[in-house]
Amino acid sequence: MAAKVPLGTVLLQRGFVTQEQIDEAIAEQARTSRPLGRVLVANGVITEAQLVGALAEQAGLEFVDLGDHQVDPTAASTITDALARRYQALPIAWEGSTLVVAMADPANVLAVDDIRSVTGADVRPVVSTREAIESAINRVHRLDAEVEDVTTLALDTAPDDEDLASLREVTEDAPIVKLANLIIRQAVQDRASDIHIEPTEYDVRVRYRIDGVLHEVMRPPKRVQSGLISRLKIMADLNIAEKRVPQDGRLSANIASKQVDLRVATLPTVHGEKIVMRVLDKGTSLLDLADLGFLPQTLNRYETMFHKPYGTILVTGPTGSGKSTTLYATLNQLNDPSKNIITVEDPVEYRLPGINQVQINNKAGLTFAAALRTILRADPDILLVGEIRDRETATIAMEAALTGHLVLSTLHTNDAASTPTRLVEMGLEPYLVASSVDCVVAQRLIRRLCERCKVAYFPTTTDLDALGIDPDIEDAPEELYQPTGCQACSKTGYNGRFALHEVLLLSEELKGMVAERAHTEDIKKVSVAQGMYTLRRSGLAHVSKGNTSVEELLRVVA
Repeated sequence: MAAKVPLGTVLLQRGFVTQEQIDEAIAEQARTSRPLGRVLVANGVITEAQLVGALAEQAGLEFVDLGDHQVDPTAASTITDALARRYQALPIAWEGSTLVVAMADPANVLAVDDIRSVTGADVRPVVSTREAIESAINRVHRLDAEVEDVTTLALDTAPDDEDLASLREVTEDAPIVKLANLIIRQAVQDRASDIHIEPTEYDVRVRYRIDGVLHEVMRPPKRVQSGLISRLKIMADLNIAEKRVPQDGRLSANIASKQVDLRVATLPTVHGEKIVMRVLDKGTSLLDLADLGFLPQTLNRYETMFHKPYGTILVTGPTGSGKSTTLYATLNQLNDPSKNIITVEDPVEYRLPGINQVQINNKAGLTFAAALRTILRADPDILLVGEIRDRETATIAMEAALTGHLVLSTLHTNDAASTPTRLVEMGLEPYLVASSVDCVVAQRLIRRLCERCKVAYFPTTTDLDALGIDPDIEDAPEELYQPTGCQACSKTGYNGRFALHEVLLLSEELKGMVAERAHTEDIKKVSVAQGMYTLRRSGLAHVSKGNTSVEELLRVVA
């Protein structure tokens, strides 16, 4: 058995103390009989966290700073609040079937045995400070306790029948109001983009979409379903009596002194109405284009086009690929008191100061095409059309570009080169597309590697083949990064997302090809020859920079 390294030696090796400070502390230890570590902390030489970290190393255990790590809620929920406080221990992560438990006293064998017995899992103790564990317990179990308290109270007030008068009464009760606010507040704190409230046969499932992936966060009992759904519908100004057809609305909430808007959609299911709420972060609408993931050369190409006084710029990609965010960031660059900017949207997601925004209302006959015709008589300089959905809207938008307006819009296509062909397939004349479209931006959202836990590795020939890189012909990256997973990223290896872009500029040569109905592949080849970075090449650049992984790129870009 290896001899235990003295604490003073560990602190010296870590650079926390000098030999002189150790000698002084040892002299004081001899006088007072206090532990060496406590003497150093009392004298302000080291912090509590530094002492605990050194003691962990001395004992051959891992030290975890809970202030810098996100606790996995599925791990933390395996023991009760009372048990966690009794032993000053908190499960913080899963490693396969093993539970990682942060403890102030990892030598407490009784605590380890009790947690192993309660959870039925193997336990791997790690060390943290008592204060950090206490803070983490308060942080983690606060939500669970609130949900439990609120749902218990809500059950007491839930109506046995579902008549309208009872529903209106229960939606004004404090427990139901508190539960609805709690769900929204937690979603904002967890950086969720969407909240799914889904009635099941026996309970209500609540899930958050974080970085494009859904995570289940709670399951309130079935009896609170009617009150909770009705409360959210009232907040969104929807008809609580109508449960047979889908409805759309909008609500605002004040979270931590910050106003948050949510777009609300209901969907009738066999177990009741499902509600999906899109969290609209107003900060997103104020983003700068450079923050969205544009490579410098791609951004330069794009900026030359949207500063032109007229023409059409189209942003394409699948649903949820960040097209609206790119357009809003572009409008922020163009927003100027000397310009009349008008948008036509369905729905208006972000309210932008200084810009006239029109909400589509199909029931009242205010379609995209009808709104555009009217807006063209309102002396606009710049038009944003939320989406080109049909031939009529496309024709009016293209003709507006030809008559001296800058038109921004979105379209659903797989890449930039196929966009002109898609417009021709919608019924537009090729010459109209060629003469009016100046720029097409195709984009995809891709997850960003967690900066805390990403690991560098040397790419193999297989990795380079998967990326389409021939090391004999082109320079291959010397190292790449891969995800591992930590508490900060909830064991996913990724934290946040950014966009990949390809920017196609329609040169005179390309406009001629579009007018002659050239094949998409031919348009793409000429575009690449003229300097266009494809989505794949943009992704490769980000992979080489360590922003994302090979696996994530191949998942997003085929």
